Amino acid sequence: MNAKKLSTKLIHTGDGQFCKELAKTASVPETFPVYLTSVFAFDDVPSLDAVYEHGAKSYIYSRMANPNADAAAQILAIAEDVPDAKALVFASGMAAITTSILSFVQAGDHVIASNVLYGGVYDYLANELPRFGVQVTFADLIKEGVHVQPNTKLLYTETISNPLMEVPDIAAISREAHERGLLTLVDNTFATSAVARPLALGADVALYSATKYLGGHSDITCGAVVARSTLTDKIRRFQSLYGAIPSPSDCWLLARSLRTLDLRMKKHSKNALVVAEFLESHPKVEKVFYPGLASSPSHERAKRQFAAGRFGGMFSVNVRGGVKEASALIAALDAIAFAPSLAGVATTVSYPIKTSHRSYTKEALEKAGIAQGQLRFSIGLEDANDIIEDLSQALGKL
Repeated sequence: MNAKKLSTKLIHTGDGQFCKELAKTASVPETFPVYLTSVFAFDDVPSLDAVYEHGAKSYIYSRMANPNADAAAQILAIAEDVPDAKALVFASGMAAITTSILSFVQAGDHVIASNVLYGGVYDYLANELPRFGVQVTFADLIKEGVHVQPNTKLLYTETISNPLMEVPDIAAISREAHERGLLTLVDNTFATSAVARPLALGADVALYSATKYLGGHSDITCGAVVARSTLTDKIRRFQSLYGAIPSPSDCWLLARSLRTLDLRMKKHSKNALVVAEFLESHPKVEKVFYPGLASSPSHERAKRQFAAGRFGGMFSVNVRGGVKEASALIAALDAIAFAPSLAGVATTVSYPIKTSHRSYTKEALEKAGIAQGQLRFSIGLEDANDIIEDLSQALGKL
């Protein structure tokens, strides 16, 4: 037989066969490797059939499953600290949220949602779901409770509302929802499992924009779902069907970041409380929205549901003077960047009516209580006094 040509040697050396040889060695990588492959090869047809027909553990195609996604999912699931918790990793927070909702509703169904939500989710619920025959009712779940219709299927809320930082009673809402046969879906992005654990409080599904605190370094776009396996199995089917999957590289970075989540959230929370207390006493600040403050209407609910001493790194501020002064404050900041996202290691400021909540109508903003001069701060891991110094000099210019 003729020797293989160079092009053949280059293509088939150091490939899947080498991976098999590595698996037989006595050592393993201390850091989980990145599996940059879109597909996995089989030796024969029976081994493929064993996966599809008999549930043999293996990988086929990275749209369906990938080792890096599964590694990140394992960490996410264990962090929720409830029996039988499973996780799925998505290409973005919106992908995780919309796919989860679509997994449990169909034309003719009804959804109840908090009236104060991240703007992208509000837009989806208010304008997109109705196109497919799903009715949505927005309600103040703190003051009004749950108003169920015969066709209601699920309830959607946030652990800490964006941007008003209100904290609903997740345990009470979930209990009432279950008594009426509803699923409870909770966006836990602002809190994370290092602050609050919705599943342990009775919720059915915890949702995340992993782009935020779970990733924590402003270098990935991901989402996540954590629930008991009976629910994640159903969501997984739709995830694969719609293709809302992240890249192996992003999954690797997410797993890396999750290792320090507990430490980061402790520091974010500590800094946020110190800075919020400073701003609450400042004469040019009308109001500070932060559940860690004793003045917050959500303070006692937060203390009951959150890890001791932790209230997250997010708060909002109404600046005296409204739009003009809020815009001037943004321009006067030196180290604090104006960015339409949150939860990185550096402190940033966002303007909800111009970014995250731009899809809200003026009437919806007024009804929800989102002021025209309201700014949302994501407090980072810097020294708290340095954050305060930048805010102080900027407020001094107003």
